[in-house]
Amino acid sequence: MKSERKVRLAIEKYSDTIRRICFIHLKNYHDSEDVFQDVFLKYVLSEVEFENAEHEKAWLIRVTINACKDTVKSFFRKKVISIDDIIDNGILEFHAEENNKEILKAVFELPPKYRDIIYLFYYEGYTAVEIAKILNKNENTIYTWLSRARQKLKERLDGDIFE
Repeated sequence: MKSERKVRLAIEKYSDTIRRICFIHLKNYHDSEDVFQDVFLKYVLSEVEFENAEHEKAWLIRVTINACKDTVKSFFRKKVISIDDIIDNGILEFHAEENNKEILKAVFELPPKYRDIIYLFYYEGYTAVEIAKILNKNENTIYTWLSRARQKLKERLDGDIFE
């Protein structure tokens, strides 16, 4: 296992390169950050003794590329459709009843914290108290976000949803 000092130096020195490689392969910020963390975790746990800085960099790049390939090949990634794809490519048309398409599209366009609250409350049936526990937030915060999310939906849908 590497020393904390050695790990910090490697992160400072190679983090930009690793992030760029991840993003080029994955084209997704969140997956890139996951792989970035995995690469440096492997680095920390690695017993490899590097001959020089170039050997260390080459090892990190190879581990990064392999991790990216594994992520692209993963079952989860193949079976999941991003919300952006649903909205942008009209995939929404196949997954919603005619009268719910506009509402579902408006929900997908909400900021993530509001989208999550609406989804958990209306689609999964959780109460505000349960959502607060799931998200580790104050109950009043959930009530506020729920109210704001409803208001945003009302504005987007010209009040149709609430009449």
